[in-house]
Amino acid sequence: MSMPARKNRTSRRAWMPYALGVAAVAALLTTTACEPGTTDAAGSSNSPSATSSASPASSAASGSTASADTGGGGAQQSEDSSETPLCAIEDLKVSATNQPGEGEDARYILLTVTNAGKGKCDVQGAPVVTLGDAQGPAPVKEETDSGEPVTLAPGGKAYAGLLATGGHRDTYDVTFMKLGLGSPGGESEAGPEVDVPMPVDSFPADDGQWVSYWQGTEGLAMRPVTQS
Repeated sequence: MSMPARKNRTSRRAWMPYALGVAAVAALLTTTACEPGTTDAAGSSNSPSATSSASPASSAASGSTASADTGGGGAQQSEDSSETPLCAIEDLKVSATNQPGEGEDARYILLTVTNAGKGKCDVQGAPVVTLGDAQGPAPVKEETDSGEPVTLAPGGKAYAGLLATGGHRDTYDVTFMKLGLGSPGGESEAGPEVDVPMPVDSFPADDGQWVSYWQGTEGLAMRPVTQS
């Protein structure tokens, strides 16, 4: 009866160290799997700290670049943008040409101003044209307003078309004419007027006369006049 009892005690003692060893190995594997910085079978990192630490730095660098680009673009635009001054009548050479040609009654007249200055300038609006003893300047044809000034480089030209007679009554002879730039910049007083060389010795005018806005080409200036 004593022999079987000893066998059971011996088997129990032999099993206990084996069970403790298995438990220790399992705990070690669990601890190793949970450690940061380890790499799985696919080769990717299990550590969340690497990604979170790189994101703020990347965002900061991106924001800094955008701010620099915006600031630089604004400064460049401000440096490049410069306002062209309005032309002064003293810097312009004025002429008048009978259209369509010499030797005919001057009904259609091309007015031309040439920039005789050393810098570029703008002519804006319409010229102020007074034909002979008229009580006031020729009316301006509003339909010819392009809404934009004409910029003249040194030697550049701007044009305006003048209709001397509109088929109305009270015709009178014009033996001299004057031209001014008016007050296109909003000044309180209009600028001075200058004498315009006559295209012919004299020509008739009536109260149907009108003048166009300044244009960049002869065609744009004269087309409304000759088609009226």
